[in-house]
Amino acid sequence: MSKFGRFTLLSLLLALMLVLVACGGGTQEATPTEAAVEAPTEEAAPEEAEPVAEEEVAPAETGDMAFPMMAGGALEAAMAGEYAGTVVTVDGPFADADTVKFEQSVVAFEEATGIDVQYIGGKEFEGSIGVRVEAGDAPDIADFPQPGLLATFVRQGYVVDVSTFLDEGWLNQQYNPSWLQMATIDGADGPIMAGVFHRFNGKSLVWYPKDDFDAAGYTVPETWDELLALTQQIADDGDPAWCIGIESGAATGWPATDWTEETMLRTTSLENYDAWVLGELDFASPEVTAAVEAWSEIWFNPDFVFGGTDGIVSTNFGDSPAPMFEDPPGCWLHKQGNFITGFFPEGSEAGVDYDFFYLPPIDESLGRPFLVAGDIMAMFNDRPEVRAVMEYFTTPESASGWLETGGALAAHQTATPEMYGVDLERGIAELVTQATSFRFDGSDLMPGEVGGGSFWKGMTDYVSGAADLETVLGEIDASWPTE
Repeated sequence: MSKFGRFTLLSLLLALMLVLVACGGGTQEATPTEAAVEAPTEEAAPEEAEPVAEEEVAPAETGDMAFPMMAGGALEAAMAGEYAGTVVTVDGPFADADTVKFEQSVVAFEEATGIDVQYIGGKEFEGSIGVRVEAGDAPDIADFPQPGLLATFVRQGYVVDVSTFLDEGWLNQQYNPSWLQMATIDGADGPIMAGVFHRFNGKSLVWYPKDDFDAAGYTVPETWDELLALTQQIADDGDPAWCIGIESGAATGWPATDWTEETMLRTTSLENYDAWVLGELDFASPEVTAAVEAWSEIWFNPDFVFGGTDGIVSTNFGDSPAPMFEDPPGCWLHKQGNFITGFFPEGSEAGVDYDFFYLPPIDESLGRPFLVAGDIMAMFNDRPEVRAVMEYFTTPESASGWLETGGALAAHQTATPEMYGVDLERGIAELVTQATSFRFDGSDLMPGEVGGGSFWKGMTDYVSGAADLETVLGEIDASWPTE
């Protein structure tokens, strides 16, 4: 029977039912309206009922989505289906597992709004984004792990000021003021809010093989002197204490910049750290020189590093902690952000096979500073559906792929402990909140040609022995842009 024929038969049946009800037939006290609604649900063929069910249920399902939204904002309109069928492109450095986590994080948004969020990035993002923007082919949104690189596009006027459509009260609800301050970047016509922070990792962490560490009788150090004493104790026992590697393709050297930032925060004031990031305190200054020399005391002692100092430059940063999981461990300590757990051997268990402690202070009068890094989402194309995606990125739900499976923390202060599927990272998030101060990764805040260029290269040259420290620091100063 054709669909039209079935519909005609159904109509006749409904008419007969209404006549019976009107005449008092049947036992159910249903009104004509109720009968008309109920009958198709029971009698119609599946292919006829399905379009009606989708139309009626979708708004209810949309309204039941868990993530919050700004009253009267683009996300609210998107949740009502106003931008269904549109496409928003997102470029960024995600690759492999991180691509999967990003895509998992936007599934709920896509289902609730009908907006297709298409990720188009990869490992070559830092090199390709400039080419795309200058060619007039900018993505709708780009994820910048280095705000210094973003600042270049802000100065050139390519980036949309998100404060023009994101309410100040909403942003203050979602973020600690520090994240909003770091998102504010000077443009050609003054400062703008150049984006919103999405997720971050805490960097001031030292990882160790807990079971072997405890069995050896080692204790977690609380001060820098105790850390150096532990390093020497492990060396005396016949092992190098530290697992260190700085090879990272075109980004080789960045772990050494992290160590410099850590020791800067532990040897000088926050004001000096901020001045250094802005280019107002030279790399060749006594403060920066002392910071590099502090970590050099560990790195340049071949008895302290797995593979010796010569192996640091050729060892990939992701491979460097692997000897820590050998039996017995080949090395015992590894300083890195919480994302490094994604590089640990499959099956290794937090709290059993490994654990972490806070990288101790050097000058205890400076408190317990914490170094963090994070990704900021910036907007290049101003359309309603793009605004909706940007607003979604201001919610911790937008980082759910990482929170549930590990690898990053939510930059949003509205994130709750229940959102974390990994106990270890829930503990790191708590540790970050207990810090006396925190600062963003300095190289990520510096101009791209410095933070992602001469600083990386200079530290690599220094560790490899290609140049001495004085020469390296002077070259980095010379590379600082004059405009």
